[in-house]
Amino acid sequence: MTQKTPSKARLESTHVSDGFCAPQFELPEPLTGKIWTLDDFEASPALLVMFICNHCPFVKHLKKDIAKLTSFYIEKGLASIAISSNSIVTYPKDGPEYMAEEAKKFKYSFPYLYDESQEVAKAFRAVCTPEFYLFKKRMSKGNLNFFTTGSLMIQDPVTMCQSLEGI
Repeated sequence: MTQKTPSKARLESTHVSDGFCAPQFELPEPLTGKIWTLDDFEASPALLVMFICNHCPFVKHLKKDIAKLTSFYIEKGLASIAISSNSIVTYPKDGPEYMAEEAKKFKYSFPYLYDESQEVAKAFRAVCTPEFYLFKKRMSKGNLNFFTTGSLMIQDPVTMCQSLEGI
């Protein structure tokens, strides 16, 4: 049986330009109850931020691959997180308890964080799922910060993997 590829998204990614600085955040991880911040990843040379959710057909299609890809690159030093910013009023299955189940089921090796207010998604300019941002660390005004190399589009997995290879 062949698997259907999901149709086009309702919203297009806004794409951030090179040099976009990773916004600060403070979000809970439903699986563990831990509160995560950007500072938790300061020891990593790079950070992959993924906006995903449980109900999205595009994400459902990619969950196993996301888990494999991140596990592979986490072993090479890449820090990774996933954030769900969907309204649980509109999409109850995207709620924290279901997020914890998904993280267990797919053995996510990264924190799957809940952005109830959607403020973090807005700060990252994320408008749809899945949306991927690769941030690499560099010095700015005397501080080490994460800056993006641009949005990573899942439609081009070769480019995505090439971007991750430099980690």
